Amino acid sequence: MDFELVVYIVFTLVVVAAVIGYGFYAAINAGETPDERLTRMFESYESMSGGDLMGGDDAAVSQLAARLGKLAQGGEQAADVNEEYRKMLKHAGYKNRRAVDIFNGVRIAALAGGPLAVSPMALFLETQVVAFAMIIAAAAGYYMPILILRSQAQDRQTVLLRAYPDALDLLVSSVESGLGLDQAFRRVATEMQTINAVVAREFALVNAEVGAGIERIKALKHLEERTGLEEVRSLVNMLAQAERFGSSVADSLRMYSGVAREKRMARAEEAAGQIGSKLTFIMIIFFLPVLMAVLLTPSIIRIALDAGAES
Repeated sequence: MDFELVVYIVFTLVVVAAVIGYGFYAAINAGETPDERLTRMFESYESMSGGDLMGGDDAAVSQLAARLGKLAQGGEQAADVNEEYRKMLKHAGYKNRRAVDIFNGVRIAALAGGPLAVSPMALFLETQVVAFAMIIAAAAGYYMPILILRSQAQDRQTVLLRAYPDALDLLVSSVESGLGLDQAFRRVATEMQTINAVVAREFALVNAEVGAGIERIKALKHLEERTGLEEVRSLVNMLAQAERFGSSVADSLRMYSGVAREKRMARAEEAAGQIGSKLTFIMIIFFLPVLMAVLLTPSIIRIALDAGAES
C-alpha cells in the first residue's frame, strides 16, 4: 500500500469523524428555542400523518440529522434551493418542520460515508482507480437523495391523482345530500380510508386545520402546497370564488368533478398511446437479439458441420 493511498484513507476517516462529531456535539448542546417549544405539540400528529422524515419517534436521531444538515445549507444564497427542497418534501409526504435540515443532514452523511464505503477497494485496485471511485461515491451520496426524493414526490402525486376524481364525486354527493362543506370533507376522509389512504389523510388534515380555527380557504391552500397538484389548485380557486360570490357550491363541485374525470380519462388515453413506442424499444433490445439467435443458430451449426466434414 503506497503513501498516497494511505493519505486518501486517513483524510476520508478524518472528514467522517469530524462531521459525525460535530453532529453529536450540536445535538447534545442544542438549546430549544421558543418556536420549537411552541410547535413541539404538533410532532406527534405529524408522525401519525406520515410527516416524520426519519420514520420513527427517535427525537435524538432527528435532531442530530437536523443539526448536521445545517452544514449543507450554505447561507443566504441557498434559501431558494432549500425552499425547493421544502416543496418537494411536502409533495413526498414529509411534513416534519425540520424536514429540510434532516434531508440536508442525510446528504452530508452520504457525502462523507460514500468514500468510506469504497475505501476497502484500495486493497485490490490501484490508487488512481480508488481515488476516482471515492469521488464518484461522494457525488452519488450527495445528489442521489435528491433524485430519490423527486421520485417519491412524483409517485405520491400519481397516487393522489388516481383517487382524486373519486374523492370529488363523493364530495359532490355529500354536499348535494345536505351536508355542509366541512362535514363533507370529514365524510370523504372517512370513506376514502379503505380506498386510498393518502387522499384520506390529506382530507383529514384539512378537517384538523379547520377544527383548529384556520379558515377553510387557507386550509385548502395548505392542501395545495402539500400536494403540488394543479387539480387541487383549481379546486381551491373554484371554492374561493364560490364563497366570495355566493354561488352554489354543489353546482360548482359537480361541474369541476366532471372536468376532473375527463382529465383522468385523457391521462389514461395518453399513457395507452405511449405503450407502442415503449414496446418497440423493449423489443429491439430484448426480442430482436433472441430472434436473430434462433434464426441463425441452425445455419451456423450446419455450416460448421459441413466445414468439419470437408476437412
